[in-house]
Amino acid sequence: MILSRLARSGRGGLLLLVAGLFAALVLPWMIYPPVALDIACWALFAAAVDLLLGFTGLLSFGHAAFWGGSAYCTGLIALHTGLPFPVAILGGAAFAALLALPIGYLSVRLSGIYFAMVTLAFAQMTYFIANQWRDVTGGENGLQGIPRELFGLDLSDSFFFYYAGLPFVLAGLFAAWRIVRSPFGRVLVSIRANPDRARALGYPVDRYRLLAFVLSAALSGMAGGVFAIGHGFASLEGVYWTTSGQAVMMVILGGIGTLWGGAIGAALVVQLQDFLATAGFAETGIITGSIFIVVVLLFRRGIWGTARHLLDSRRAAAESGEVAAEPRKSVDTPA
Repeated sequence: MILSRLARSGRGGLLLLVAGLFAALVLPWMIYPPVALDIACWALFAAAVDLLLGFTGLLSFGHAAFWGGSAYCTGLIALHTGLPFPVAILGGAAFAALLALPIGYLSVRLSGIYFAMVTLAFAQMTYFIANQWRDVTGGENGLQGIPRELFGLDLSDSFFFYYAGLPFVLAGLFAAWRIVRSPFGRVLVSIRANPDRARALGYPVDRYRLLAFVLSAALSGMAGGVFAIGHGFASLEGVYWTTSGQAVMMVILGGIGTLWGGAIGAALVVQLQDFLATAGFAETGIITGSIFIVVVLLFRRGIWGTARHLLDSRRAAAESGEVAAEPRKSVDTPA
């Protein structure tokens, strides 16, 4: 009842925003700070994937190339230039966007499983280059000892760096929210629903898809850059295809097309993996995969997607009840 009243009054979105900001600020006080940073980075990564999957209708298994490629680029800038880490993170995001241009140009003309397989092929190509270009990437050893330089401030403590990296995550989430709320985002939704009709209305579908692909890659790169600086290394795991699969799993768990559901999926998966690793359980994929199957079977719209659907249903039922009650009042009123 309270949630329905808040939704009808228009204050539900503001309340959720305040709750989300509060949760982000207190997260390192509640759990281990590096794990809190992982949740924040994966939440932005999941939102970037959902921007392409939930609002454009394109399933990509190649976003590990942008996450991991940005991590390497960010690490190289921080290691060899001595620039502050915010500059390195932005440089990594720009590199991810540039990398996405040729990949997207060759991919967005496809759809469905064909698009997914082509992006997967490009991601594996990036993995091969990172593995073979040992003089630059470090090969199997990766880049280690990436500094957190920021005008002499001591950010070696993960607790303090969380708050230094959080503005990038929040800025990326705000950018994703602004994109889907803009007229550009509305066109993306129409392309997802019916690309032929969008073409008939005069929209260049491939160009819109390419721009969405590049924006999604830039946000993924920003998340990967924060992750690399926060942990002080960039490894081959970041560009491996399973990284893309994990981000897609987080989006599905939270709810496709909800944008914020990815944060719930990221918190669930990262926390579960950390708990299992701490308990000494090696095969974490068995547990996370089983939970994924259960959630998909019980919550077809994802966790947050199902909750939002129930809330919208109750709000619609309450509004229809109020409309139906109005004529009765007019009948009972004396002439």
